[in-house]
Amino acid sequence: MINWNDRISPVVKNVPPSGIRKFFDIASEMEDVISLGVGEPDFITPWSIRESCVYGLEQGYTSYTANRGLMELREEICILHKNRFDLDYDPKTNVLVTVGVSEALDIAMRTILCPGDEILIPEPCYVSYKACATLAGGIPVPVAAKAANDFRITPDDLEPHVSPKTKALLIGYPNNPTGAILSKEELEAIARFAIKHDLIVISDEIYGDLTYGGVKHICFAGLPEMKDRTILLNGFSKAYAMTGWRIGYALSNPDIIAAMTKIHQYTMLCAPITAQIAAVEALRHGEKYMRKMVSEYDKRRRLIYDGLQNAGLKCFEPKGAFYIFPDITSTGLTSEEFAEKILIQEHVALVPGNAFGESGEGFVRCSYATSIEQISEALARIEHFVNNL
Repeated sequence: MINWNDRISPVVKNVPPSGIRKFFDIASEMEDVISLGVGEPDFITPWSIRESCVYGLEQGYTSYTANRGLMELREEICILHKNRFDLDYDPKTNVLVTVGVSEALDIAMRTILCPGDEILIPEPCYVSYKACATLAGGIPVPVAAKAANDFRITPDDLEPHVSPKTKALLIGYPNNPTGAILSKEELEAIARFAIKHDLIVISDEIYGDLTYGGVKHICFAGLPEMKDRTILLNGFSKAYAMTGWRIGYALSNPDIIAAMTKIHQYTMLCAPITAQIAAVEALRHGEKYMRKMVSEYDKRRRLIYDGLQNAGLKCFEPKGAFYIFPDITSTGLTSEEFAEKILIQEHVALVPGNAFGESGEGFVRCSYATSIEQISEALARIEHFVNNL
């Protein structure tokens, strides 16, 4: 009998499965579970965006597009970044439309990392970051962002981890899983660090539209000397409730975009035309819907922040994305123990903080991308669970 496991690449075998999915596979088989785990908007894609897709299908738009994406969409992406961040990108040479930001992240890593190259990755961080670096042949170097500093990374945190093999830095703010953001001054300090060490910066800004309390997102590529040095990743999943459409994009200098396009054309060829048509509509007429969703997220953010504090779980107030990262060390449980016990006993699904890196131990991630009613009930169950401990 053939042992097929022996024929699988050791690199793939050594990459751990996503820590996010474990508890939701369990939860899917249980009744009356409230999920504060999966990072997906509970809103439906706005009707005008869906309608544009339907109209496109009726008109017979079912073919491939150019590898880099519909020119119409690339032009709208460039207009957005000009109007919002005063960044000048050429739709012909600086933009690649991808199958979600996940693809953009993957091919960005494969474009810049040679075997043995190191990439600095602040954590807690999205689960795909380190895995994509490893699968690209690179070496992810985790850098702990301190809880005492509200998980904001600094050059002082990064500096001890630089080596002659360090080639790139990956940052993701607003942050998943913590909800942390960085100020302009803090980002400028990181930009100076990148210049000092001649690093390429991958900036994942998928949550850039989801900021609260009057705080405005700062685009990393818009900082001095950062435009050509940065691979800017963004998309439509979070801000426009378009997760299932799988549509994202990358912006960078022509050489990097050309190289990313080469991988893209051999693997994906192009993003689905229907999703690209919908994305054009989102950029042209979707902002009012997006602002309404952000306003609703803000209400939920304040509710869950106050509720977790009242339950005895200290946490800093998140300023971006739709996550909060409470400290559960006071319970005496590990992150996994807390997530498992509250799921079994109270039917509340959370993600253990160590799924996002070792520095996430002692925390759990709660998503407030669900209704006020569900959050309120979940908070009551969390408080009951903590009190009973």
